[in-house]
Amino acid sequence: MFAVLLLMGCKDQLTLMPEDTLSPNNYFSSREELRLWTNQFYGQLDEADELAGQNADDHVDNSLGALILGQRDAASETGWNWSLLRSINYYLQNSSNCADLEARKQYDGVAYFMRAYFYFNKVRRFGDVPWYDQVLSSSDDELLFKLRDNRTLVMDSVMADLDRAIGMLPIAKSVSTVTRWTALALKTRAALFEGTYRKYRGIAEADKYLLQAVQAGDEFITNSGYTLYKATSGMSYRELFVSDDAIAQEVILARIYSSTVNLMHGIQFNIINSKQGMTKRFMNHYLMKDGTRFTEQQGWQQLTYSNEFGNRDPRMAQTILHPGYKQIGSTQVTKNQLSSATGYQPIKFVSSSAFSGASKGVSDFPLFRAAEVYLNFAEAKAELGTLTQGDLDKSINKIRERAEMASLQLNWANQYPDELLLTYYPQVSKDNMKGVILEIRRERTVELVMEGFRQWDIIRWHEGQQLAMPYYGCYFPGPGRYDMDNDGVDDLVLWTGVKESIANGVSKEIGVDIILSQGTNGYVIAYPTVKITWNDNRDYLWPIPTSERVLSGGRLVQNPGWEDSSGF
Repeated sequence: MFAVLLLMGCKDQLTLMPEDTLSPNNYFSSREELRLWTNQFYGQLDEADELAGQNADDHVDNSLGALILGQRDAASETGWNWSLLRSINYYLQNSSNCADLEARKQYDGVAYFMRAYFYFNKVRRFGDVPWYDQVLSSSDDELLFKLRDNRTLVMDSVMADLDRAIGMLPIAKSVSTVTRWTALALKTRAALFEGTYRKYRGIAEADKYLLQAVQAGDEFITNSGYTLYKATSGMSYRELFVSDDAIAQEVILARIYSSTVNLMHGIQFNIINSKQGMTKRFMNHYLMKDGTRFTEQQGWQQLTYSNEFGNRDPRMAQTILHPGYKQIGSTQVTKNQLSSATGYQPIKFVSSSAFSGASKGVSDFPLFRAAEVYLNFAEAKAELGTLTQGDLDKSINKIRERAEMASLQLNWANQYPDELLLTYYPQVSKDNMKGVILEIRRERTVELVMEGFRQWDIIRWHEGQQLAMPYYGCYFPGPGRYDMDNDGVDDLVLWTGVKESIANGVSKEIGVDIILSQGTNGYVIAYPTVKITWNDNRDYLWPIPTSERVLSGGRLVQNPGWEDSSGF
């Protein structure tokens, strides 16, 4: 019966009792009851498959998502759901029944964190939303169907909830439960999102949020004790994402997976079977190992796959299938046979072949990690115009040091802005710190790839038009035979006219099996027949579900540019 009631619309989601027999008088009396109740809040945290498989201008698969294709619509939108918020507010309204003050402090902190997380995601998706910090009764029609509150009120409330959580949550580290450090990490993420969202749209109070991101980031860096994981093997980045157990030195909070309890993900299976591929645009972000720009090397545009990995940022070969790559647990080189949508197949999160089956992955997935906080801190300071070399050295350059890369120099970056990145991020061009902002975006792009950030970064930077650009992959100068793994033996042939075969390799007909940007030569085109458009006046927000507009009698106003059949 309870499950059925959840489907009955916004009003029921906000007012139903969690259990027929539950009342504040017979629950919330012990630490264990507080723990059990707040455990349900963790269910809203994103799943690994969803985050790792998110499409944007950096990463695609055999079909583009609804955001990029312009296929979102009000009739099928399902994100306007408030049942979890009702459970959080119910807890906060009744946890005072517990006499254990320390338990109340800890689990109240969890609830405030989870309410902030809940509302941050709602604002990212819908913009203005109604703010509720109390449990409503079925007779509270005026509150149930009130107008949406403006995003300033909601995001200020999110910041206030996070401040409460920071003051209440334990300082002891845990990869499976939220702590003071998780709350600080979320505050940097949410405040940076809101600050840059406002800055790149000319909305007031951008600096207020950017400053909060800086302050939270500085406290985390100074006091948390987290550091970046460094492996003696020189494969720190790769190991971070294939470890069965989250590496607590760097990972603040993770989605926990285990075959013991039959809780597994399918990232590795999806990479192989849904033709996931990284785009040329993404690959161009990787620097040379000495810190110089790959895109300033002579002839970089026409370098073939087998030649573009040399002397690059070491993270590139720990993220993308490359010449000489061996899967964990194998002694055999895995050849690139152009099985991905772009020719650049990701290997991040790919472990041994034992985990290649559907939903066989058991490696924990980082939801928050120290490297993100470093990036958030540096970006917020750069956007404020207050970034110093010292700030870079304790944030971005820690990440580069772990990657065995040359450090980023503030004066050089601002003196010589990357011309190609300016075309990728044209909104930055008016900023007097544009050079270092571009370099921080570069670092963020390569460090956090496939962790669920890129789509939201594009949105907050007001760069949605970039999603409508062609999705290019590897470059091929024309028909012929190619040695894809640099072992001296050709293993790919591209042909036109008369079919060519190749021993122990792959044969593809140009124009049929593979589409190139210039006909018989050029870049692989991932979606040659798909028309992609972006509407700046509509697409940065999701539509309000038609069903919810009907329930509200039209009081719930649709987001700009979206149409529905509500009749209001």
